[in-house]
Amino acid sequence: MSGAAAPGIGAVPGTGAGTAGDWAGRSLGDRTAGYTETEAILYALAVGASAQDLDLVFEDRLRVLPSFGLTLAQWAPDVLAGQGAFDNRAVHGSQQLTVHRPLPRSGEVTMSARVGEVWDKGSAAVFNVIVESDFFAATWRIFAPGCGGFGGDRGPSAPAAPDTEPAAVGSIATQPNQAALYRLLGDRHHIHIDPQAARRIGQDRPILHGLASLAAVTLPLAGLAGAHPADLREFSGRFSGVVFPGDEIAVRCWTDGRFDAAVADRPVITDGLIAFA
Repeated sequence: MSGAAAPGIGAVPGTGAGTAGDWAGRSLGDRTAGYTETEAILYALAVGASAQDLDLVFEDRLRVLPSFGLTLAQWAPDVLAGQGAFDNRAVHGSQQLTVHRPLPRSGEVTMSARVGEVWDKGSAAVFNVIVESDFFAATWRIFAPGCGGFGGDRGPSAPAAPDTEPAAVGSIATQPNQAALYRLLGDRHHIHIDPQAARRIGQDRPILHGLASLAAVTLPLAGLAGAHPADLREFSGRFSGVVFPGDEIAVRCWTDGRFDAAVADRPVITDGLIAFA
């Protein structure tokens, strides 16, 4: 289901009491996260911006990529993992982001987080972790094997794949050091830097963060839409396969905002939806 490890999951299985469904609606608390222009620029570089993208990497012209907010909100799924809702088999299945207004060049963002619906997939559960702020709302969907079978709603089915030719195609080449950069923004799971850790999950080398891959494809998608990447208003996507640093990601998009992404013939993001201002 996913090529991205769920954030914050350690080696100890969850020990939360009751069933997975009991977590629905639970508050995960509030937090205020501060950042500087340097971190916003580092983020842009870590998701594929180049030195020529001056309004993404030069403080005098800086526009902060909206998806940078996801790094500020990473604490929320980490809190749920730390409370024992699921064990270390869980993976980050998909991500949604809705942008309310632009992030400032530097400053603080106050967020509140809660568990939304918890869907029962039979052998697994899907936890919806919702983070809200004045700047954005985001939902992590965490696919947790072994947590299903509690008699809950299965949740929506995956949307049908487009049955027409895409309106446009593009690509972005990731860089060999991209995962090493991205992990400096908070997600320091060892599978993104340590070959031995990557081998333990069946990969022959470290993989790129799922959120880095998803943010990276917004850059060529903005170009195909004739928009600026910082004018992103919403996106969502399901992580369907791994991206290795250095891979070239091909994207296809349709006129209704749907998109997908692949490396060679291997799907990496499916069920994508994107909109720009």
